[in-house]
Amino acid sequence: MTGTTAAPRAGVIVAIAALASAVAFLDGTVVNVALPAMSAELGGGLATQQWTVDAYLLTLSSLILFAGSVSDAFGRVLVLRIGLIGFGIASIGVGLAFDPVSLIVARAVQGAAGAFLVPSSLALITSLLQGGAQSRAIGQWTAWTTGATLAGPLLGGVFVDTLSWRYAFLVNVIPIAATFVLLTRLRGVEHRRADARIDVLSAVLCTLGLGGIVFALIEQPNLGWGHRAIWMPLLGGIAMFGAFLLRQRTARSPILPLGIFTVRNFWTGNLSTFFVYAALSLNGFVVGVYLQQGAGLSATLAGLASLPATVLLIALSPPVGALSARVGPRLFMTVGPLLMAGGSALLLTVREDFDYWTQVLPALLVFGLGLAATVSPLTSTILGAIGGERSGIASATNNAVARIAGLVVIAVLAAIVGGSLDLEGFHRAAIVTAALLVVGALVAFLGIRNPRPAETSDISG
Repeated sequence: MTGTTAAPRAGVIVAIAALASAVAFLDGTVVNVALPAMSAELGGGLATQQWTVDAYLLTLSSLILFAGSVSDAFGRVLVLRIGLIGFGIASIGVGLAFDPVSLIVARAVQGAAGAFLVPSSLALITSLLQGGAQSRAIGQWTAWTTGATLAGPLLGGVFVDTLSWRYAFLVNVIPIAATFVLLTRLRGVEHRRADARIDVLSAVLCTLGLGGIVFALIEQPNLGWGHRAIWMPLLGGIAMFGAFLLRQRTARSPILPLGIFTVRNFWTGNLSTFFVYAALSLNGFVVGVYLQQGAGLSATLAGLASLPATVLLIALSPPVGALSARVGPRLFMTVGPLLMAGGSALLLTVREDFDYWTQVLPALLVFGLGLAATVSPLTSTILGAIGGERSGIASATNNAVARIAGLVVIAVLAAIVGGSLDLEGFHRAAIVTAALLVVGALVAFLGIRNPRPAETSDISG
């Protein structure tokens, strides 16, 4: 590839990856502020609200490893097209939902399609770009996709307050169509492997195993660990996922090649991811809800409150990604979470006499700086540790870890906040968030090694 064509191609690749992923990330958060309006119009009460979120998370988390293996075997572009079509149809289904059942089914289909979008879009970057171009691209991808996650509450709030919650989902058709147009410019960049195949038994064991575990985590706060609808899916899920892991040792085409976990930066980076993304999920949920229920802000203002962190992330992630590629990721993966922990600690200044400018804004600015310093180096390190034909499953594994971390921390939310998200509960959540981030920083400091130039491990299983 010559210097005259590398830049345009890199720009197209990043645009495709960012658009495809941003749609899935955006919908994962925009729904939070839309839930009261959705429930008021369609009925169903709290159960509908819970499953509107949970149906998406359940299918996304249980299918993401399978989707990553399909991406590796049959090509990123093909899998992206499948995910985009499915997500577009499901988004229309959500926007046109006429009762709670149709809404929940459409959200489940959205989650399944999202599982095909995220790992294949990021693997497109890692498989087609190398070196500094790859690091800059991952930085840009990180900025826009994480920015979409943080901007979700704002977008949802605007639609809820000015138009209808339905438009927040119907508008997905626009970026999906734009991504399809851009995909026409990537013809011939990849080919299906001649020996491509999927181990169907492994796929079933993985999907049902993760699905059972995730279902139990989601419903446990409602039913309790002693209920058979919780412990039976949990034990069954653990057994099936254990059988899945055993099969990966002997399968000719493993969905999850266990050898990738012998790579130090990969397993250490994923362990750090678990703590960092658990903290991100806890912080995003608690701040978004408390600003509305505790501080009395509207849905739009609660969404606007997170805008400073979003701006910092979008502005700083690309240069941080490039700098991390030159000096190594260990420093950023250590200092970034510590800065975020400091931002979380500043939320302890929130009082009953609420003032956004002095109590919340400083915390979000520090948190945003730490977030920008963390996410791009973290993502680049994990995916760079594997590379090659297994970049799709590496991305899927990291995304699965991040999603499961969020599920776990929200599942134990009642214990964290003490049963109620009042001011005391808000402060308790801020302390737990800071503690999780400190642990994530320590894992990175002790475990991450700055790679030599062009150092990756291509493990084919």
